[in-house]
Amino acid sequence: MESRAINFGAGPSALPASVLEEATKGLLNFNGTGIGIAEISHRSKEFTTYLQGVEHNIRKLLAVPPTHSILFTQGGGSTQFSAVVLNMLARHRLIYPELKDEDRVLDYVVTGSWSKKAAEEARRMGGTVKIAADSRKSSKDQTSFDNIPTADAYSFSKDQALIYYCANETVDGVEFSPDETSPASFPFHLLPKDALLPLVGDHSSSFMSRPIPHLSDHAIVYAGAQKNIGPAGLTILIVRNDCIVDVDAAARLGAIPVPICLSYKTLADHNSLYNTPPVLSIYVTGLVLEHMVQLGGLDYYGGLTNRKSKKLYDVLKDGETKGVFKGKVKEGSGSQMNVVFDVLGEGLFAKFIAGAEERSMKGLKGHRSVGGVRVSIYNAVTEEETDQLIAYMKQFAEQHEAHKE
Repeated sequence: MESRAINFGAGPSALPASVLEEATKGLLNFNGTGIGIAEISHRSKEFTTYLQGVEHNIRKLLAVPPTHSILFTQGGGSTQFSAVVLNMLARHRLIYPELKDEDRVLDYVVTGSWSKKAAEEARRMGGTVKIAADSRKSSKDQTSFDNIPTADAYSFSKDQALIYYCANETVDGVEFSPDETSPASFPFHLLPKDALLPLVGDHSSSFMSRPIPHLSDHAIVYAGAQKNIGPAGLTILIVRNDCIVDVDAAARLGAIPVPICLSYKTLADHNSLYNTPPVLSIYVTGLVLEHMVQLGGLDYYGGLTNRKSKKLYDVLKDGETKGVFKGKVKEGSGSQMNVVFDVLGEGLFAKFIAGAEERSMKGLKGHRSVGGVRVSIYNAVTEEETDQLIAYMKQFAEQHEAHKE
């Protein structure tokens, strides 16, 4: 294989080279059918069998309980901003048919750009949105998404239609800690016990990097595949079965009608094959999942994620002492997937990016809305590749220490 750049982009992101090589074979001949995966019918027995295998490996890797269904759809996380609202409001209507619309509350935990967008879409859909916590209130300047709020900052409603959070914010580089003793963990202990919680988690950019805390307590977990496990085009849903409701029955009671392809019941009743799914994306995702299983699953990847992110934050802290780098996130709230920082000194940001490009390190510019540097170290970015960036960051900081402010 020709030499490849190191892809630190935030998504679509790096995929294992061995998987890409295998995928090229399937483009010409999928599983011995003589037909390429991009050409084959999604209703063929070969593809439907393959889809079942993809579901099986997701269930195995994440220990998804039988109380939850795994569904495959399109449209990315942004489409789910709408779909989760419509499906959960339909469920709420069936449970509380006499309740006034203004009393159907949607609780949103806002910790970054994506959860902010999700809350805005819920309002646009006509929901009564309550911000259960807003991390900007505990930021340095009261406007930045630079932290995960502590438990005392949350205020949840009673009998709400949904509780929404985003596990990892790719733009702002903050993430809920998987360690429940951490002040930056999600406050599951504040939610009712022994209840069917309407808890919705956007796990797009941390999906399959480690286990999902309290997965069985979630109503819905969703993730775009294009961060850790596949190409863009596929969205994976893990939906508790009581949240797969008859949306038409709810509409007859006054709920907002749900477009047929956004209804979770449509997906579930047709085994995610109501219409043509993103066949090629599902195929590559299946190859990645097989690769993950062979390497040891989430035990392996969880350890890898911890090692890569710790080394990266250590060199960032060292660069801060030299006055060359400046982290954007409060300690303890930093993402293990997307590490964000600024390069200090006139012209040094451009010089840092240019030097990285010369070393075949790509995708390091931060999101256009916030600038700076963003290092995305998803599953397919190896520890050796991360170490190459770390060596460059260390060298750069040593060379430019004189620019200390």
